[in-house]
Amino acid sequence: MKILFVHQNFPGQFPHLAPALAARGHQVLALTDARNDRPSPVRVVKYASPAPVPGGHPLGRAYSEMAQRGWQAARAARALRDRHGYSPDVILGHSGWGETLFLREIWPDARLLVYAELMYRTRGQDVGFDPEIAPDSDQARVRTVARSAHLIQGLVQADAGLTPTRYQADSFPPELRGKLTVIHDGIDTARVRPDPAATLTLPSGLVLRAGDEVLSYVSRSLEPYRGFHMLMRALPRVLAERPRAQAVLIGAEGTSYGGKPRDAASWKQKLLAELGDRLPPDRVHFLGRVPYADYLSLLQLARVHCYLTYPFVLSWSLTEAMAAGAQIVASDTEPVRELIRDGEQGRLVPFHDREALEAALIRALSGDPEAARLGAAARQAILDGYDLHRHSLPRQIAWVESFG
Repeated sequence: MKILFVHQNFPGQFPHLAPALAARGHQVLALTDARNDRPSPVRVVKYASPAPVPGGHPLGRAYSEMAQRGWQAARAARALRDRHGYSPDVILGHSGWGETLFLREIWPDARLLVYAELMYRTRGQDVGFDPEIAPDSDQARVRTVARSAHLIQGLVQADAGLTPTRYQADSFPPELRGKLTVIHDGIDTARVRPDPAATLTLPSGLVLRAGDEVLSYVSRSLEPYRGFHMLMRALPRVLAERPRAQAVLIGAEGTSYGGKPRDAASWKQKLLAELGDRLPPDRVHFLGRVPYADYLSLLQLARVHCYLTYPFVLSWSLTEAMAAGAQIVASDTEPVRELIRDGEQGRLVPFHDREALEAALIRALSGDPEAARLGAAARQAILDGYDLHRHSLPRQIAWVESFG
């Protein structure tokens, strides 16, 4: 088959699937944004980056931006068709940025598949979940409806969709949910595994080792959607009661999902100003974005890994921390409960209960006698249902090939 992947940040969610299909003899090509310079496991064609869309009503701005990207992708697709005679049998694209919106018009006979990551909802998800940061309002719900238009259109046009978790599949309306197949992206458990010899050298020169009192936290960006503000406010008491503990945070200072604070340049700066000298600067380490090997070493050596999230997309960092055998303290929110039951694969605490979070982190750092059992059970949960080579990748390959 001729298979075209479409993703503005390719390989994105397809770093294993695309080369695996190529290895099986399929002709695999990827279409991506011209600004994307990530290494690709397959041949890539680039479309012109969309220009900003000026004017228009604010409620239509999101769709305008997605449609502009979709049009640029369609123009590149048309050039592939008209100049090179290219016609894919199957298209698999992430529908979140609008790239798949018009591809049906270029190749009407191709089977169109989408990676349907999440449908925004006005209730029961991120809107109104954290009143301190984004209070519930008619305006917030209306904006959410408006920015969902391209996601609905993308799935309506598609023959089928792929989504990584049941929670994310259930975010879509019942009328569309029947198009979705749930297969997680997969964790390479041969690489992401416990390592009692793991070490990490911090920029200060401090060397951390497995067995040290280390609290880890990882997020693409340090922002409220991933509970950054809740963890930061818990750290003064946690570090006061555990004077040998070190807190290591990985993540960029910007935002990936929510907005910036109104009264500071970033959430990191806002929380540092709020907490002042209550945080010992020599024991709270902000590493920014780091090489994957350093990130993995942190997960392997941490005595406790803290994962907090709104009801939203589940992070790869949680599944990888579980695969590394970490003791997990996580928020008792719906996407987390799909993988962790309290007291079985980790400890769950209410997202907004700072005292409960503090107590759970202190318990873990002090040497929870259940830590080994919890970590082993967390890894086993990944082995049983999320392993890349035994579960996810074979199922993804079979799913794509069923449309050939």
